[in-house]
Amino acid sequence: MEYTSHYLSPLGGILLSGDEIGLTGLWFEGQKYFALHLDTDHEERDLPLFQDARRWLDIYFSGKEPDFKMPLHLIGTDFQKEVWEILMSIPYGNTMTYGDIAGQLAEKKGRSHMSAQAVGSAVGHNRISVIIPCHRVVGTNGSLTGYAGGIDKKISLLSLEKADMSHLFIPASKAAPSHG
Repeated sequence: MEYTSHYLSPLGGILLSGDEIGLTGLWFEGQKYFALHLDTDHEERDLPLFQDARRWLDIYFSGKEPDFKMPLHLIGTDFQKEVWEILMSIPYGNTMTYGDIAGQLAEKKGRSHMSAQAVGSAVGHNRISVIIPCHRVVGTNGSLTGYAGGIDKKISLLSLEKADMSHLFIPASKAAPSHG
């Protein structure tokens, strides 16, 4: 059985989901893939897991790196789980490129190459935003792209972590249209 709870962050409402193993989801309300694959018979309940998640998020949104790990229940393909494990290794306040992740996976599997697009798809389908820090992944050229919560939230999260964003940019196709 999957359970849900809500958290109001400085960036908007967040839906949390979890089961007896750990956190299964953390989505910004209205984001792409919002609550995708959430059990249809889920039940709203305030579990100790959600109290811990809210404490983790309170610390995080205060601009500090939380000093404890949340129990997670990763639900996805083996490939997605491998990508998400790499995401969790990206240090607070740092970024990594899709190509870097693809390179790590290729090396681990003894291959010469791995698709950065496949990595991008796995990153985009991360069900546990913020805690599995998909916002720390950027394009090889420094483009801020591919965050299901939206580019504005990605920028806010990286800014909160005081990440060096001097080399990063919003791709023209993602920038807000000018109304002149």
